[in-house]
Amino acid sequence: MKGDFPRRVVITGVGLVSPLGVGTSATWQGLIEGRSGVGPITRFDASEYPSRIAGEVSDFDPLKYIDKKDLKKSDRFIQLALAAAEGAMDDSGLPIEEATADRVGVIIGSGIGGLPLIERTHRRLVEMGPGRVSPFFIPGLIVNMAAGQVSIRFGARGPNSAPCTACTSGLHAIGDAYREIQYGHADAMIAGGTEGVVTPLSVAGFCAMRALSTRNEEPQRASRPWDRERDGFVIGEGSGIVILEELSQALARQAPIYAEIVGYAMSGDAFHISAPQPEGVGAANVMRAVLADAELEPSEVDYINAHGTSTQLGDLAEVKAIKEVFGEHAYELAVSSTKSCTGHLLGASGGLETGVLALALDRQILPPTINLEHPSEDCDLDFVPGTARPTEFDIGLTNSFGFGGSNGALLLKRHSV
Repeated sequence: MKGDFPRRVVITGVGLVSPLGVGTSATWQGLIEGRSGVGPITRFDASEYPSRIAGEVSDFDPLKYIDKKDLKKSDRFIQLALAAAEGAMDDSGLPIEEATADRVGVIIGSGIGGLPLIERTHRRLVEMGPGRVSPFFIPGLIVNMAAGQVSIRFGARGPNSAPCTACTSGLHAIGDAYREIQYGHADAMIAGGTEGVVTPLSVAGFCAMRALSTRNEEPQRASRPWDRERDGFVIGEGSGIVILEELSQALARQAPIYAEIVGYAMSGDAFHISAPQPEGVGAANVMRAVLADAELEPSEVDYINAHGTSTQLGDLAEVKAIKEVFGEHAYELAVSSTKSCTGHLLGASGGLETGVLALALDRQILPPTINLEHPSEDCDLDFVPGTARPTEFDIGLTNSFGFGGSNGALLLKRHSV
C-alpha cells in the first residue's frame, strides 16, 4: 500500500474477563476498590496440593457467548476470549462489513492453550479407547483457535495470528497487531490474550517448580508483589482483548478513544528457562527499546503497570531494571501491579493489563498494589500501595515477562483531541 507510515494507532474498545468479574466494568471496579479475586480452587479437588488457591472466573457462563452445540469445539481459553472479544467489540462499536472485512484482523495469544481439554481427553482415551476421542479435540485446544474462533464470530478476514510466548503472549499479540496497522496491513485489529488452565496438571506443574504461593488460609492476601512476605504467584484465568484502530478511521466514525499506542518492543534474557536474569538485564533492554520506539525520554513516563507477579526473584529483577532505565526518575514514577488483585493470568495477563492501562489513562486513576504491607529490601519505589490514586498523567508503560526469557513492553499515551 502507498501512504504515510507509520500510522497512528488508538485503542477504541476494551473487553475484560477476570477473577474480579465478567466484563470490563466488573474488573475495573474491583481493581479500583482494591479487591482480590483470589480464593480456594473449586474447579477440582486440590486438597493434596501445596497450593490450593487461584484466581478463578467463578461467574462465567460460556452459554452466554457460545451455542451449546459448539461448546465441545472450544476449550475454556477460547470461550473466555470470545466473551472478552464480544465486550470489546460492543464497547468499540467497530463495524465489520463485507467491504471492510479484509482490513480487520485478529491476533490473540495464549501461553498454554487448551490444557483442560487435553487432560479430559486423555482420561477418556485411557478409560474408553481411541474411538471415543472427539474429532473436535485438536481444533478445540490449539493456541491459534482463540483468534480463529473470534475471526469467525465477527467476520474479520485480515491478518490472523497467535503468539505463544508464555506470560508475554497477550502483550506480544497487541504489539504485533499495532504493527499491522502502523504499516498498512490492516485498519483495525482485535487483539489480546486469553488463558484458562486452572487444572490439576497445570497447578501440579507450577507447584513442582515451587512457583506458586502456599498462603492457602489467606487466599485474598496471597498475591503480594514486592512485599517481603511474598512466596510465589497465584495462578489465574481470564482474557483481555482490545480493539485497535488507525487514528483517522476512529476519529471519522467518532469512536471512543481510550489511549494511543506509541511504542512497542520485545527482547530476550538469554539466561534461563524459567528464572529472570537477576539484574533485570532483559527487562531493562525492553524498556529502553520501547522508549526508543516511541521517541520518548525516560522522564516523560508517569506510570508503569508492572509485571509484578509476587515472586521473590521476578519482583526484584523488575525493580532493578526500572531503576537502571529511569535513574532518579524511578522514584518519581508510580508503579503498581494489578496482579495483586487478579492473580497471574499467564498468557492473558498482557492483554488484561494493557486494557487496564488504557482505562487508567482515560479515567485518570491509578489502580493500586494491594497486600503491600512491608516492602522488601530494595523494593522502594512508589508502588501505589493499598488504594487507587486519582492523578493527572499522560504516559503509561506496561511490562510482561515470560518463561524462556521472553520480554515485552508497550507505551500508551493519553488521547487528546
